[in-house]
Amino acid sequence: MDHFLYRDGQLMAEDVPLREIAEAVGTPAYVYSTATLLRHYRLFDEALAWGPHLVCFAVKSLSNVAILTLLGREGAGMDVVSAGEYLRAKAAGVPGERIVFSGVGKTREEMRIVLEGGVRQVNLESEPEMAALSEVAVSMGVEVPVTVRVNPDVDAKTHAKIATGKSENKFGVPISRAVEVYAEAAALPGLRVVGIDVHIGSQLTDLAPFEAVYAKVADLTGVLRAEGHAIERLDLGGGLGIPYTRSNEVPPLPRDYGALIERTVGHLGCEVEIEPGRLISGNAGVLLSRVIYVKTGEDRDFLILDGAMNDLIRPAMYDAWHDIVPVAEPVAGAPTRAFDIVGPVCETGDTFARGREMPEVGEGDLVAFRSAGAYGAVMASEYNSRPLVPEVLVDGDHFAVIRRRPTIDEMIARDSLPPWL
Repeated sequence: MDHFLYRDGQLMAEDVPLREIAEAVGTPAYVYSTATLLRHYRLFDEALAWGPHLVCFAVKSLSNVAILTLLGREGAGMDVVSAGEYLRAKAAGVPGERIVFSGVGKTREEMRIVLEGGVRQVNLESEPEMAALSEVAVSMGVEVPVTVRVNPDVDAKTHAKIATGKSENKFGVPISRAVEVYAEAAALPGLRVVGIDVHIGSQLTDLAPFEAVYAKVADLTGVLRAEGHAIERLDLGGGLGIPYTRSNEVPPLPRDYGALIERTVGHLGCEVEIEPGRLISGNAGVLLSRVIYVKTGEDRDFLILDGAMNDLIRPAMYDAWHDIVPVAEPVAGAPTRAFDIVGPVCETGDTFARGREMPEVGEGDLVAFRSAGAYGAVMASEYNSRPLVPEVLVDGDHFAVIRRRPTIDEMIARDSLPPWL
């Protein structure tokens, strides 16, 4: 469920017409719904109410400080994968004891930043990283709670570019070597083993891969406890998918996911951590864009929008589908027309949809990309010297710009000439 619905002939963001935001902010622009963000976070929190838990929002999915502040005040933890994300979470007022530091290539400098500011735990990805963290922790005179991310070699049945739990993926240590690696971690000064970490991918629409992985985690917990490790926390990752289309495919609900976790690992007496991102933020945002031209080609028609692949990269990178709808509500039963929907960037890859049936729209009309809240603004760039898209947060009947669009002059001013030019 989201809070982007038609009312009085216009697509609304809660109680604000998207047309009004476009007039005030310009297009393209990302628009987020407070009500949707909070609702989705609360669904996860309620799904794990059967035991001690922490829902850590995956900051990589949507990292605006206003969004992190909103969720942090609700009680959310944060899962971060860089020092930049860590500092964003801290700027949002989230205390270190609710921040989990993940990521496959943590540098020593990032480790120092996180240890100075406080952290709930560091999820270790490799033995070299383990040694580096020990070195940094000893130099600072601190002890760091750690888990080791194990790679369970389970196929998550998702897009190859967002699968993280198969043996060929770069993440974690092989589960077959877990006992050996945990023994190494426990022997290193400055590290205190507290749990197990696992993550198998993103946009999962079936609970079966989760069940297979969590069964392995339960078995590993017993083995590691028998080896003398105090396994108190299970970081079970994220990855639950959302419906990007209005098809019959319905991803699992958070309550079903929570029940699965209880059934597979609830008997272990561990605190459960999960790292949802997409399911909290995905349907909480839309990308608002305007039609520049309607172009007739040799064998197809094109809608050329002012939004481009640099603003929303998912279709170009993952062949991802986003519903694209007119902001002015179409008349029921009105005829549709097939368009290739493209942006103005000089790349054939700057294509959002091919042969997409759309109600008749014309030059200057507004359209909205649904389910654009996750991996949208965070992956945007200034390719073709196009300014970063602004972000807007709606709460009821009012809205605020939470990241403005930079001017071209500001973009140019970031460049500098060497003294010999």
